[in-house]
Amino acid sequence: MTTDLSTYRYNHTMYRIKDPKASIKFYTEALGMKLIEEHHSPEAKFSLYFLGYEDPASQGLVRLGRQGLLELTHNHGTEDDAEFAYNTGNGDIGGYGHIAITVDDLQAACDRFEQLGVNFIKRPQDGRMKHIAFIADPDGYRVEILENPSLKK
Repeated sequence: MTTDLSTYRYNHTMYRIKDPKASIKFYTEALGMKLIEEHHSPEAKFSLYFLGYEDPASQGLVRLGRQGLLELTHNHGTEDDAEFAYNTGNGDIGGYGHIAITVDDLQAACDRFEQLGVNFIKRPQDGRMKHIAFIADPDGYRVEILENPSLKK
């Protein structure tokens, strides 16, 4: 049996989330992603939400034909438990890092995040690395924000 490695593609990363309304709002309103697909399984008590960016290469593609999606997995009932929180992998022992989003203007994006009340982990002016920012989603997962000069108009 053989498989063609040239057909392999990175499809998605999955985060477990506490509150789908808050998380979907963050990724769609703050980061501009689109809700591509959702699946609800009431009997198994979970829901899946797939988000990503629209570009000409992905238009009309089914979820499995896309690349670079974010899957948010919600286990029903967690949103009602004030004490509940997921381990994001970024605590004292670390392990997991972050996803990264490129923007056309880092400072303008950070100003917008500030206006939206997004939680900053690191602003561009903090520390030695002035070319990046880190924000946190509603569950505390880190999102690195990078300026891509080729996106400037």
